[in-house]
Amino acid sequence: MDYITLNNGVKMPQLGYGVYQTPVEDTERCVLDAIKIGYRSFDTAQAYGNEAGVGVAIAKSGLPREEFFITTKIWITNAGYEKAKASIEQSLKALQTDYIDLLLIHQPFGDYYGSYRAMEEAYEAGKVRAIGVSNFYPDRFLDIEHFAKIKPAVNQIETHVFQQQKVAKEYLQKYNTQIMSWGPLAEGRNDFFNNETLKEIGAKYGKSVAQVGLKFLLQNGVVIIPKSTHVERMEENFNLYDFELSAEDMKRIEELDTGNSVFFSHYDPATVEWFMSIL
Repeated sequence: MDYITLNNGVKMPQLGYGVYQTPVEDTERCVLDAIKIGYRSFDTAQAYGNEAGVGVAIAKSGLPREEFFITTKIWITNAGYEKAKASIEQSLKALQTDYIDLLLIHQPFGDYYGSYRAMEEAYEAGKVRAIGVSNFYPDRFLDIEHFAKIKPAVNQIETHVFQQQKVAKEYLQKYNTQIMSWGPLAEGRNDFFNNETLKEIGAKYGKSVAQVGLKFLLQNGVVIIPKSTHVERMEENFNLYDFELSAEDMKRIEELDTGNSVFFSHYDPATVEWFMSIL
């Protein structure tokens, strides 16, 4: 397992397991399966409704809490200082832990400045080891980074072979913030698993399309959290350290970048309007 050192010195596994859209009733089992395979970093969120399942699985594993790296996120309905502060306590309780390893603001909407102040306070109190943001495009990232007392350690954004976030990554590196991918397999969109380039490269190494796509991100210094509810896929996504993509193959994959989301844009008024409807 490779580790990334965040801007405050905290070490974070570069490869983790995400539970986005994992059914509440399946989360405990899936996380326990992932732990058996070797995963130690788990990414959840208040909005996923499955923090408790992650907490139960980690408690049942019998392994020391220090072996795990837990990430969760404050949802927009908990935006603002008072609500965010209360939600942090709720997340700690659901996760059955005294501290969260990485706490992120999930979306750049609502009073996220108030949320960030609550996160800074939790960080200073030792309830959180690192704080950051999610889905903050370069403009909003630069804004909050400039005004934050404790600089964001991580920005979790859509990142995969079709959206490599080259501009965002440039600014995140400049300000010493780690890029973390959600949707590292693009959730299969753009016919990801049948992409001819990835298939050809995978054949050279005896690896699957998914493994090639994930390895590309790892070699680019991106933290990844692939998700699957199937043990065989969890194992496949975990077995990424017995091969290295050549410079030529990396360049071929770089050419797959469209620079656009395969999901939605936070700049799109209709998307923003939808988020506002939640508030």
